[in-house]
Amino acid sequence: QVQLLESGGGLVQAGGSLRLSCAASGRPFSNYVMAWFRQAPGKEREFVSRISRSGVITYGPDSVKGRFTISRDNTKNTLYLQMNSLKPEDTAVYYCAAGLKTFATDWNQYDYWGQGTQVTVSS
Repeated sequence: QVQLLESGGGLVQAGGSLRLSCAASGRPFSNYVMAWFRQAPGKEREFVSRISRSGVITYGPDSVKGRFTISRDNTKNTLYLQMNSLKPEDTAVYYCAAGLKTFATDWNQYDYWGQGTQVTVSS
């Protein structure tokens, strides 16, 4: 089992920044592919970014490329998402996830989930 706990969400004005963190406990963090997903009200859960065990990164929607940066610190068992130039359309609950499939970008390919952290961007 892996337990995941997100933090760092909040209310920010458009153009602002937030840094999300996801603290992992349980089985060795470095064994897992880690990812961020988000879900806006009335919408399906959307893949944002993933980072492999060795640090290979994939981003999802074009809208986050160049603004969001995923990273991981295996010594701290923590996943991060630095979000800059935030837009109202980034408003969602952000979830971190852990899994074993190297190239996974679908939510159902991940085995463990955090409870989510709310990000609200005002215009």
